[in-house]
Amino acid sequence: MAEFIIANMAPLMFGALVLFLLFGYPVAFALAANGIVFGLIGIELGLLTPALFQALPERIFGIMANDTLLAIPFFTFMGLILERSGMAEDLLDTIGQLFGPMRGGLAFAVIFVGALLAATTGVVAASVISMGLISLPIMLRYGYDKRLASGVIAASGTLAQIIPPSLVLIIMADQLGRSVGDMYEGAMVPGLVLTGLYVGYVAILAIFKPSAAPALPPEARTLRGAKLFLRVITTLVPPLVLIFLVLGTIFLGIATPTEGGAMGAAGALILALARGRISFKLLKQAMETTGKLSSFVVFILVGSTVFGLVFRGVNGDLWVEHLLLGLPGGQVGFLIVVNILVFVLAFFLDFFELSFIIVPLLAPVADKLGIDLVWFGVLLAVNMQTSFMHPPFGFALFYLRSVAPSSVKTTDIYWGAIPFVCIQIIMVAIIIIFPDIVSYGDPAEKARMEHQGDVDLGSLMQEGEGAKAPTEDSAADLLKNLQSENK
Repeated sequence: MAEFIIANMAPLMFGALVLFLLFGYPVAFALAANGIVFGLIGIELGLLTPALFQALPERIFGIMANDTLLAIPFFTFMGLILERSGMAEDLLDTIGQLFGPMRGGLAFAVIFVGALLAATTGVVAASVISMGLISLPIMLRYGYDKRLASGVIAASGTLAQIIPPSLVLIIMADQLGRSVGDMYEGAMVPGLVLTGLYVGYVAILAIFKPSAAPALPPEARTLRGAKLFLRVITTLVPPLVLIFLVLGTIFLGIATPTEGGAMGAAGALILALARGRISFKLLKQAMETTGKLSSFVVFILVGSTVFGLVFRGVNGDLWVEHLLLGLPGGQVGFLIVVNILVFVLAFFLDFFELSFIIVPLLAPVADKLGIDLVWFGVLLAVNMQTSFMHPPFGFALFYLRSVAPSSVKTTDIYWGAIPFVCIQIIMVAIIIIFPDIVSYGDPAEKARMEHQGDVDLGSLMQEGEGAKAPTEDSAADLLKNLQSENK
């Protein structure tokens, strides 16, 4: 029995984790408990030494000292302040008036506002709830199909997942040991293409089924001419300035993502103050929610660190590599299997959990196959978007259900989400077929570094970004390193 456990420690450990998650245990504690229990079993069976656990305090302190993760509370706080200061309401009203004469105009407005909110808030819940509260009743009042209306709102809200400054891209950069700025730059074009696909779907539906997406009646279009132009300028310019302040400074190398997040949070407070909509109650709510989300992320990260340390100690990384490197089809076969796996797991896990559990296992294999890790991270981020839209567990659908009127059935929301899930899958295929769509950095500099060799490229890209320690090839090497550190 002991020999069987020693020989199959890695698959047993992974299976136990899946079992814990299916039983509904909190992810952070399921990860940490699995790591500690299997670590103790490994020590008892002589597979590991107690020196393994001596590395834990230093690794956990490393998480607390990681500057990159500071961007998460900054961007969360910025998004919550903007959402509660009424920016979404003003944008929807203005862009709705602008596109009102067109069939599907309100749906176009929701998609464009979703993209703008994604580029300023980066928080899916804030986008879906605010647009659900504001635009869904208006769309239903003017005769929009319930499924289309709910699907458009849920899908455009999830753009906050892929359009920078996305929280999942920060986590992905941290897990892959790559620059957040590179992840943001690489995700920008796919995010805009996905927005275009949503617009294209609504436009086709408006042509072939005009009753599903009618134009606004003349009496509903209260703003025209100079008044509409003035409203567009005063409503659109402040968020666009904020987007440049945050993303422009990061892309130009003037600010780090953490500094960009801090500027964004300050800018959001200034915008709310200028609108006269800031209050102590709003600040308290935003800070409480930011604190909860940040704690949630750090706890999962600590749990995944405990799990990852022991999993590598029992050669779990080699087990995963042998499974995935042996797939037929090389890079393409690997990408197809991985994307199917992530798509299926997204039915049960949200993007934070997928990022912390699955990405550290897949990244070393992708690296060995010669796949660019920034490109791989963007591809997975687009795929993980479906975790918000999957019936019946998608969080975006839950958020919309919580604010939708009783006339909209849950089945309407589910059926409305399915076409947009299909569009997201098409986007995954587009990134695989046209890999150059994910572009970042200076192409000439990247080409020069690639000629110097993979090792040099990896070390240069990781420099200054809190890169992860290289994965050990065996438990013996890991333990040898730990023991030499402790002498």
